[in-house]
Amino acid sequence: MNPPSETKQEVARPPARRALRLIQRMFIHLGVLPFLLLIAIIVFTALSGNFLSGQNLTNVVRQSVYLIIVSLGQMLALLTGGFDLSVGTIVALTSVVGATAMAAASVASPDGAWLAISLGCLAGIAAGTLVGVANGIGVAVFNVSPFMMTLGIASVGFGIALYITGGVPVYGMPPQFGQVFGFGRVAGVPVPVIVAVIIAALAWVLVNRTALGRYFYAVGGNVKAAHLSGINTRLTLFLTYTLCGLLSAVCGMLLTARLETGEANIGASMPLESIAACVIGAVSLRGGVGRVGNVVLGALFIGLVQNGMNLAKIESYLQTVVLGTLLILAVIADQLRLRLIASMRD
Repeated sequence: MNPPSETKQEVARPPARRALRLIQRMFIHLGVLPFLLLIAIIVFTALSGNFLSGQNLTNVVRQSVYLIIVSLGQMLALLTGGFDLSVGTIVALTSVVGATAMAAASVASPDGAWLAISLGCLAGIAAGTLVGVANGIGVAVFNVSPFMMTLGIASVGFGIALYITGGVPVYGMPPQFGQVFGFGRVAGVPVPVIVAVIIAALAWVLVNRTALGRYFYAVGGNVKAAHLSGINTRLTLFLTYTLCGLLSAVCGMLLTARLETGEANIGASMPLESIAACVIGAVSLRGGVGRVGNVVLGALFIGLVQNGMNLAKIESYLQTVVLGTLLILAVIADQLRLRLIASMRD
């Protein structure tokens, strides 16, 4: 007969195995996000009693809006097997061009505040979208590596933004711009949150209910197979980076309204944070895998971690270290997840 201790271990093994399988299934379908979220909630709740308060969580959502919008654009690039390192520059250039045009129009027509706001927003979003168009042409037409193309464009755009402003913030925008798009509310909900919800809904429809959305996955899964199946891969890649530029530009104008100035230095952390949000949200760096809802949750998680570190009074330099570490862990988790999927297929 087996000793009593061994008998107990044998009885305890089936529930443990079921729990392990459940964790594996969660990890395969949802990625590392649920586990990181649980750890973050436990740690920051212990460090600050205000972390889970309704007011603080509302503040997290409001602050995460800008990263959510940029991350949705970054997701499109990642789905096609690339990424966009120029999203931060697009945010900054949009802010500078939009604020400059808005201030000039406001001076020319002091009584036409909303005309100035409209012209400024159109100018800023057009400038940011043009950067995305340049990225799309380089990647799709000239077959330049997304890394080199977007990195080079990031340097060019940042230089242009600094040249326009001379490193000085741009003021003189109509106060209504900040009052409505920066701090305004509709039925108690901040306007930037409403904009982010609309963009997330449109992104979900694009990715899940249109032919172009299916093309994103196909190109990221196997670009040669996608081309042989009749998909215009060059047009798909071009539209990918154009849409990424457009979404980053919208974020740039919303941030400008929040700050009430045009800044050439905003958005510097957006490339790292947006890629981290996507990878934490189970978007594969190899392309072809990712969901809109998970990306939104990934961006909210980044905002939650940053908010928790602020409440815990962790220095900003160390916060950058934590964010970089999270990105590395998310990439490692992504590789482990791919191995688990491959092992289950064998």
